[in-house]
Amino acid sequence: MTEVADHFTNGFDADIVEAWIADDPDEKTANTLKSILGAAKAGDAAAIADLEDRFAGPLAFGTAGLRGEIAAGPNRMNRAVVIRAAAGLSRFLLNTVGEGFTVVIGCDARYMSSDFATDTAAVVTAAGGTAIQLPDQLPTPLLAFALSHLQADAGVMVTASHNPPADNGYKVYLGQRPLQAIESDPSAAEAGAGAQIVSPADALIAEQISAVESVASVPRAGSGWEHLDETIVETYLARIGSLDVRSSADLTIVHTSLHGVGATVAEAALARTGFTNVHPVPSQQAPDPDFPTVTFPNPEEAGALDESYALAREVGAELIIANDPDADRFSAAIPDASLAAGYRQLSGDEVGLLLGEDIATRLTQGTHHSKQAASSHSVTTEDEEVAADSAGTASPVFANSIVSSRGLAAAARSHGFTATNTLTGFKWISRVPGLVFGYEEALGYCVDPTAVRDKDGISAAVTFAALASRLKEAGSSIDAELDRIRSRDGYFATAPLSFRLDDVTLIAGAMSKLRDNPPATLAGSRVTQVHDLSQGDDGLPPTDGILLLSEANSRVIVRPSGTEPKLKCYLEVVADPEGLAAAAAADQRAVAAAGLRVTTASASAALQPALKERLTSISTELKTFFGL
Repeated sequence: MTEVADHFTNGFDADIVEAWIADDPDEKTANTLKSILGAAKAGDAAAIADLEDRFAGPLAFGTAGLRGEIAAGPNRMNRAVVIRAAAGLSRFLLNTVGEGFTVVIGCDARYMSSDFATDTAAVVTAAGGTAIQLPDQLPTPLLAFALSHLQADAGVMVTASHNPPADNGYKVYLGQRPLQAIESDPSAAEAGAGAQIVSPADALIAEQISAVESVASVPRAGSGWEHLDETIVETYLARIGSLDVRSSADLTIVHTSLHGVGATVAEAALARTGFTNVHPVPSQQAPDPDFPTVTFPNPEEAGALDESYALAREVGAELIIANDPDADRFSAAIPDASLAAGYRQLSGDEVGLLLGEDIATRLTQGTHHSKQAASSHSVTTEDEEVAADSAGTASPVFANSIVSSRGLAAAARSHGFTATNTLTGFKWISRVPGLVFGYEEALGYCVDPTAVRDKDGISAAVTFAALASRLKEAGSSIDAELDRIRSRDGYFATAPLSFRLDDVTLIAGAMSKLRDNPPATLAGSRVTQVHDLSQGDDGLPPTDGILLLSEANSRVIVRPSGTEPKLKCYLEVVADPEGLAAAAAADQRAVAAAGLRVTTASASAALQPALKERLTSISTELKTFFGL
């Protein structure tokens, strides 16, 4: 069969479009292309430009799998593109595992998600594999859990997570057998089993996708694949129930799934662990691919939690939990009378610090579900750690992405544990040997890597709720716990700065400008180190990013987003414990001089305005520098 071209080579080419239309299995997308092609042949410049974009090349398959707008053409998400991807993945698995390979397939509630999942099952089955399809509209963590629980060879999750409504995506995970076939280091195969793909797997799968001649050449079964029932959800909930995290005091919680697929499972997980006073946001509880009440279905975006705040004020909530649409992320908000909304959304770094401290504390006390008690833990030398690794009893390790705060590492060290940085994304974090907790500032947390080797916004939310209730029982609070940790380790204050750009070429231009002539100061402090992460840094693989470090220990990392048209900047300023104590003492003296009395002084609250001012100054400087 003649290969169907998937991009123009010398501008608009009607023959390539017509061949793609003839090969398209979806009548709707085929008719869309026919209509645009007719206009283009008639000389419509807009139609020609549209086709040139749709045929600019095949939608790139990489470590994030596929993600893009649902529309016709090879540079979009559609059935033709998904069938090719499924065929390439199946051929990769045949080459590495052989016939009888198993693939678990899940999907969210976005447009075309169920169709893409079914097409994948049909291709896998026809290729000689065993396709195991989850019930529709389940969270991404369920797919990651099922992959490990069933010891499958691969997993496919059809989701675009928190992208805009027009998008969909295709995330690929691998089990141990295919990794053993392509990794030279057996420990790398073991560490990566159940995680999202990284190099070289992404390139090997992409190579097989490129070799697919046409959709018509890909066999698809009409039936024969397995359909799991809701038992898999019950098994997942039972695992959460075994994590030794439960309600200690009655806690009023508001939960939103932001029109995604997390509501049923998250609410069941909370109920199972003793949280009965949970109030779902009614307008956002049911899955809705249009995400009608939010501009972007992402808890990080401004306004995303407005309806949660309204309900929280009504019921007097002590904690707000927000999942993103596929529930692999979660955000938390707590009461704050100083704000008009009445609640303050915690940053991803604050939640990561709190969860890390909680897990380190429970490990030391012997109450963590991994049962690694303090009696068997001590700070080890490098040689002892190597010996422990070889004996299969590696010490617990905490990890976060390089763009996340350095606060987790400080907290881990305070408990005598090892901490490490990884590249951005859970495909890297979840691969850390000995991992007990990992997080990234973009609201992703892994509290049970043995069962879910990915970020999991449900088990993490339950763990956080348990912490909040335990603090309440002890007469403390989330804010007080943050202050305690910071008084011990220092205050690592962070802030994001993003530039959303329609013209993605501006992103590459901004990175070049930064490499060629980086800023000399950050908030008045001399920049002493500039690291080009594309050359690799501190043992990490190369990635497109720049790290700036100042004399005052302020840090900025700039990188293009891997999933959105954004240039992202990660800002961090630091105050050491001595500085915190001095600020709190000065604050207390000022209050006393005014004739007032205070019973306690919060060290972090006293220094917070100064740290915020430094973050604002750096943000302003970067905006001026980039001119975007």
